[in-house]
Amino acid sequence: MDLIGFGIVIPFLTYLVEDLAAEQGIVEVGIWVGLLMTSYSAAQFLFSPIWGSISDKIGRRPVLMIGLVGNTVFFTMFGLANTLLIALVARFLAGVFNGNIAVARAYIGDVSSPKQLATRMGIIGAAFGLGFTIGPFIGGELSNPASRWSYFESTIFDTYPYLLPCLAASVLSLLSLIVAYRNLPESLPEESRTKKSDDNLKIRFKKSISNISSTLTSGSISIIIWMTMLFVFGFTIMHAVFILYTGMDVESGGLSFNEAQNGRIFAVIGIAGILTQGFLIGPLSRKFGSRNLLPISCLLTGIGLTLIPYTEYEYAFLQLGFVALLIAVGNGLFQPSSSSILTSFAKQKDMELGVVMGAQESVSSFSRILGPLTGGFVWVLTVDGKAPFDYHTAFLLCGILMVMAALLSLKIPKQDEFTLSEE
Repeated sequence: MDLIGFGIVIPFLTYLVEDLAAEQGIVEVGIWVGLLMTSYSAAQFLFSPIWGSISDKIGRRPVLMIGLVGNTVFFTMFGLANTLLIALVARFLAGVFNGNIAVARAYIGDVSSPKQLATRMGIIGAAFGLGFTIGPFIGGELSNPASRWSYFESTIFDTYPYLLPCLAASVLSLLSLIVAYRNLPESLPEESRTKKSDDNLKIRFKKSISNISSTLTSGSISIIIWMTMLFVFGFTIMHAVFILYTGMDVESGGLSFNEAQNGRIFAVIGIAGILTQGFLIGPLSRKFGSRNLLPISCLLTGIGLTLIPYTEYEYAFLQLGFVALLIAVGNGLFQPSSSSILTSFAKQKDMELGVVMGAQESVSSFSRILGPLTGGFVWVLTVDGKAPFDYHTAFLLCGILMVMAALLSLKIPKQDEFTLSEE
């Protein structure tokens, strides 16, 4: 559900901003697209380590359920936003209550043996991929229903054209909450939890910042986290500029896509990612090792991102389909490989898994803050320029960041991930 929250707005965000900005006399659409995408990740960056630390104290299950409650409430609030400020607040609050990625990975780490980690991280990655598939698909197919189906004319969905996909996501969150309440066992035994304290929120936040700082300077763990930051930074620049590029008119070099067409492209990325993480990551990691898959995954993703703006209108879906496969396979290999190696290092060093995963997710969220903002600013500065500094520029930046991540991955020690020793 966490990735549904991030992905559901992607297909229609540009159009929502254009609608609300026109009513308020705002002209910098690209910057506001970046801000709205950034607000969700900014909240995650601030609160993921706190939720990770809390999950080490009270268990993973209640924290996961709190996130689902937040999803249910704030998806609906976003759909009802009638100003850019309300939309911004709704996205931020949704991010506050979503520490789910880090805690879910910690949950898998709790219940997995070293040899099971890569495969199980692949499965959870496939689940996240499913969320990333469902999110853009819902966002694209259910956007602006009054203009597509007469049944919705003169209803609340005519007044709020993006409420329907947000309500659908809220219902899915509510169903997930019910399933989790009834069927999800706690993964962290009472005796394994850190000692509870009476720390207030300010003290806990300071401890969380300290935890992030320590992991960023902790040998091999810091390499993995910095590599993740570069990868996510490049990937989320694409999230902001993809819809700006595809929505641009054909005469200017774009594709004139609508919300549904954008959602379908992201659905292809999500489905291919699910297949990669659900079926390929286990055999490939056993054959080649998770460390060796990392540079390959970065380069595949980088090639795909760089090729996006070279799409020809006549062959758009064929070419973007190929590009989507490259991106999906690269991302599908990267996420579980990096998580399994990081989990192994943390266990070997006897570090609290919730803290380490929370730090990784905070850094990833920080990248998701920088990515859309950077993408929006680069787009505004270059979209009307001349080659090489034109609408291609942001996508080329994505490729450069992926190459940097690939080079950094080569610094991870060449040892079996499950018998690692710090130098």
